[in-house]
Amino acid sequence: MSEEIGVVVTGVSGRMGQMLVAEINKHPKLTLTGAIERTGHDWVGQDVGTAMGGAPLGVLVEDDPLESFARAHAVIDFTAPAATVAFADLAAQARVVHVIGTTGLSDEDLARIKIAARHAVVVRAGNMSLGVNLLTVLTRKVAAALDTDYDIEIIEYHHNKKVDAPSGTALMLGEAAAAGRGVDLNDVSDRGRDGITGARKSGDIGFSAIRGGDIVGEHDVLFAAEGERITLRHVASDRALFARGALKAALWGQDKGPGEYDMLDVLGLSED
Repeated sequence: MSEEIGVVVTGVSGRMGQMLVAEINKHPKLTLTGAIERTGHDWVGQDVGTAMGGAPLGVLVEDDPLESFARAHAVIDFTAPAATVAFADLAAQARVVHVIGTTGLSDEDLARIKIAARHAVVVRAGNMSLGVNLLTVLTRKVAAALDTDYDIEIIEYHHNKKVDAPSGTALMLGEAAAAGRGVDLNDVSDRGRDGITGARKSGDIGFSAIRGGDIVGEHDVLFAAEGERITLRHVASDRALFARGALKAALWGQDKGPGEYDMLDVLGLSED
């Protein structure tokens, strides 16, 4: 596709929204064609560049997603579950690539997104970084190689404003570990320990969530057995890496058929 790819950013006033705008403006193949905020937000009607405290970019912040989506090739969405589900329906109507970085989605939300993916390309991932997706592949392979003598713990660290736990990335890693062992994560997930909990159940995959300060994102996958521990770790120090991954996904999806994909597909790491 030789023409510039038009991209809409939803939740544009948020931390990731503003990061996406900045990265799109530096990208040689992408152009910002739309910026979405909820009705009544102070930014609606303003030039997005001015609202961000910089020079005008010639794109007004809007509260009509469908009209904006109709002018674009891709939508990048790091918002909240209810908004993302609504955006998925609209992106499907507009037949644009919908890149979803939203976490905390329920089973019902995921079912709605799957329906939308019958009509448009959806790229959804709990984490858009290359390193984390490589970690996912490694986690699956290590879990497949080690038996249940090795307890698996996933420890995630994030800033004190994060509202969901475990993180989407932690759940990705848990799914990878469960797949490696040939089990369903829902059957072996251990997410809460408080008080007299009794001994750890063999084969469970445990999760711990740490919140504090301005931590961008750190994830450890711990395999612990008698006499040894193996730790796989990823540390993110710059949120721009998530934005750059989302832009890569938006470009990758342009020549794909309708369906639900993830970053392993985008990066050519999918084992399916």
